[in-house]
Order: sequence, then structure tokens, then C-alpha cells
Amino acid sequence: MSNQRSPGAAVTGMGVIAPNGLRTDAYWKSVSEGVPVLDRITREGCDHLPLRVAGEVRGFDAAALVEERFLVQTDRFSHFAMAAAALALDDAGLGGGDPSEPFSVGVVTAAGSGGGEFGQRELQKLWGQGSKFVGPYQSIAWFYAASTGQISIRGGFKGPCGVVASDEAGGLDSLAHAARAVRRGTGTMVVGAAEAPLAPYSMVCQLGYPELSTVDDPERAYRPFTSQACGFVPAEGGALLVVEDEDRARERGVQVRATVAGHAATFTGASRWEESREGLARAIRGALDEAGCAPEEVDVVFADALGVPEADRAEALAIADALGAHGTRVPVTAPKTGIGRAHCAAPVLDTVAAVLAMEHGQVPPTPNVSDVCHDLDLVTSRARPAELRTALVLSRGLMGSNAALVVRRGGQSAR
Repeated sequence: MSNQRSPGAAVTGMGVIAPNGLRTDAYWKSVSEGVPVLDRITREGCDHLPLRVAGEVRGFDAAALVEERFLVQTDRFSHFAMAAAALALDDAGLGGGDPSEPFSVGVVTAAGSGGGEFGQRELQKLWGQGSKFVGPYQSIAWFYAASTGQISIRGGFKGPCGVVASDEAGGLDSLAHAARAVRRGTGTMVVGAAEAPLAPYSMVCQLGYPELSTVDDPERAYRPFTSQACGFVPAEGGALLVVEDEDRARERGVQVRATVAGHAATFTGASRWEESREGLARAIRGALDEAGCAPEEVDVVFADALGVPEADRAEALAIADALGAHGTRVPVTAPKTGIGRAHCAAPVLDTVAAVLAMEHGQVPPTPNVSDVCHDLDLVTSRARPAELRTALVLSRGLMGSNAALVVRRGGQSAR
């Protein structure tokens, strides 16, 4: 058996397109200050639907960030992904690419809603004008793998590419997939998720979820872990990260912002929130085992925070089951209550927030939440200063996936 050390999976770049900021620094400023941006939906054709509140990305100019030849082929969710990927590559010092090593860079994204806005537009042409008016890109723009394909084509990346379709928890699964690719020898992976579920067609598809909040007051529509919990509100946007071999990153002289230390996933079935307790607890234990991390070494938990009473109770109990007595003492936060739950992109945005929290020594607050009714040390109202070396990020999907991810501050190793 070889004694050669497996390469570490280092996060060296992050890019964010979110309802509360179109760059990572703007996103962190809003998250750390607990500024909620949930508001009434303004997208055309949505005013008659029972879903009233969401996290919209406003001020996003796709034409200023993505070349025209890619724009015409792609949906809004891919525009977000390509813009975030470019920001992440710039952050990692790889914006110019390395044409001599195209096979050393791969791409993996997670996706849930796909290109609904593009698809709706083309279907309207089909039924309103006829098949000759449907563009050729309808065949690819809606597809959940479109963002992976377009990011790789745009960057000339020919390494291992893929898409994870494992429910909302797929955002964390994609990060694990990228980290394992790096440990197996791929130099760099561009990884993450972006969603655009607020077009009328996409919204109608979501209306069947009983977990969706239809409250029309932005301050009350998404309040997990409280007695007023009434479901979640969706959001658009997302985040892409650059994950690369840690030794390679240090040779390049770039900052290792964090390392992906451990991950595990389980499946407990759609809307079986009581059963998600055991599934999520097992995922947490598995992630900690892979990271070589004891429960008491977790410094902060970024919660899934679905906003459904049964699901919130199951999550609080799962944290206690997996972390023991430490589970009621460790700071827990859910910044997504201020921006909405962006499906597969939600846990990726949480991972970015976890990395930034460790860098800044602050646990960000949970906006719009105060009267916590579970045995959690949920951080509310304002950020809490703390030395953070290890973060645990949790995610569950509406179809029953559960995932946990352990990330460590740059320069940290197992204690």
C-alpha cells in the first residue's frame, strides 16, 4: 500500500450572484449585518400566483458579464452560474486560464429547477406562432446540465465534468464530488450551483410543495425554528467555488481560504421529516468521521432551516444526536432566512458564508428570527464574534436527500 499523502482539497476562489449581493464582498456585508432582502415578487407574469415573496436577484446585467454568443444559448440560471464561475476563477488567480493544461480543470454543478424561463419562452412561441419559431437552443438551455457544459466550454476546461441531480442537498454533494476529484489527481475543479426558479412556469411547478410559504409579509414568510414557522420562500442566484490541490495552490502562491474536509449523504424520502432526523444525524457523523473531526471541534453550524415545524424539530434533534451535549452549545445560524432558499444553490451559498465567517471571526445572524422554540443556540439579531476553525454545513432536499459538509479554515488541519 502506498504511503503517499492524499492531496488536500483547497478552496482558493469564490464567486457569488445572490439576492443580497452580486459579488462575494457585497454578499458577506449583507450576511454579516443580517440585512434581509426578501420582498414581494416583481417578475412579469407572477402577480396572480399564490407565491408572493422570494429572494430576487436585482440589478444583474447578464450582457455585461457573459458574452452574447453564450447568452443566446442559455437560461438565466446558467447566466448566474457563468458569472459566478468567472468571479471565482478571478478570485483564485485563474481568470486567464492555463491553455497548456485544459485537462487539469473540471467542472461540476448541482441543479434543480433547470432553465424554466428559457423553456417557457420557447413553448409560448411553439403554441402561439408554430414550431418554425422555436429556436434550436431550446434543446439544451432548459437542461439541468447546461451550466456545467457552458462553463466548461467558455473556459476551455476538458477535465472531468458532471452534474449532480440529488435534490437540494446536491449543492453539498457537488462540493464533495469536486474534492474527491482533486484528491484523485485532478488539479482544479470549478464547482457549485445556481438557480433561477422565479419565472411563472417554474413557480407553478413549485406550487405543489406543501413546504412552500405563501405568506405575503416578507418579514414573516420564512421564520424557521420559531412557533410561527410556515415554510420556506424560494430564491434565485448561486455561488461557484474553485477547489484545487492544496499543494498546487501553495506552489502558485495563492491563499488557501478553506479546505473541504469531510462529507456524507443519506436519503430518507420525500416529506418524511421525522425520519430526516436519523438520516441527517448519520450524514453529520459520516462527514465528521471523514474529516477526522470530533463533535466538540465543530465551531459553527450552518443549518438547513426549512421552516416547516416538523422538519425544524427533526434538524434540531439531529444536531443533538450527532454532536451530543455540544449540539446545544455550538452556535447555529441560517443566513438564508434573509435571502430565501435557492434550492441546490442554498447550501453552496451557506458554504461561502461559512468560509467568510471563519475568515472574519464572526457567526452571522439569522434574519427575521427571534423567538426560537428549539434547543439550539441560534444566532439572531446580530453577528457573534468567535474564533472559528471548523464549520459544519447542513442541507436537506424536498425529495428526501440529506447531506453534511465539514470545512476548515485555511491553514487548519485535524486537531
